[in-house]
Amino acid sequence: MKPPVINFSTLQATVEIAATLAFALSGLLAGARKQLDVVGLCVVAGLSAFGGGTLRDVLLDRRPFFWVEHADWLWALMGLSFAAMLFLRGRHLALTEKAIQWPDALGLGLFTANGALLALNAGQPAIVAVLMGVITATFGGVLRDIVCNEIPAAFHDHRPYALCSFVGGWVLVAAVRLDAPEWAAVSAAAATAVMLRGLALWTGWTLPAWRIHKR
Repeated sequence: MKPPVINFSTLQATVEIAATLAFALSGLLAGARKQLDVVGLCVVAGLSAFGGGTLRDVLLDRRPFFWVEHADWLWALMGLSFAAMLFLRGRHLALTEKAIQWPDALGLGLFTANGALLALNAGQPAIVAVLMGVITATFGGVLRDIVCNEIPAAFHDHRPYALCSFVGGWVLVAAVRLDAPEWAAVSAAAATAVMLRGLALWTGWTLPAWRIHKR
């Protein structure tokens, strides 16, 4: 039995492209901070951009994978990696952790909305759709940090990350249930996740850490 074919709408494809570029940029900045060569930059950018969506497609049994279906994105990613490396070397910009956080926040929101909507369109229950949005939005960043020999920021900095995606996913589900236009549902979900993450970064809002009391 062949897996179901789930096609992207024009809106979904546009959002996926924007999210892919945002996460690719975060991967490029993370790789540049680690002084990787161009091959390393391409790998880290690719994992950041395609990791979450690939896992989503595997779990939804969707074929072909989104980056196989849109193979031109691979060329765009490699071109972006070369261009970014030349630009960053020429400008001698300071690559701080904050420089990575903002494109990452944008990608978080966009991938949350698109992942959840794709799962809903595949007939998945609401909770599954929301979790697919979270997986799509967070797994690429986790892979990026692991390859860069860092504890994934989603787990250790205590600022809401996956939680922002989780809330954004429920916003999308609610909007779809209320028969909102697809563009409005996607926009509301993405904006919610991005704003929550941005608010956490701006205010320093953190989640309680697990503490072990030594005796």
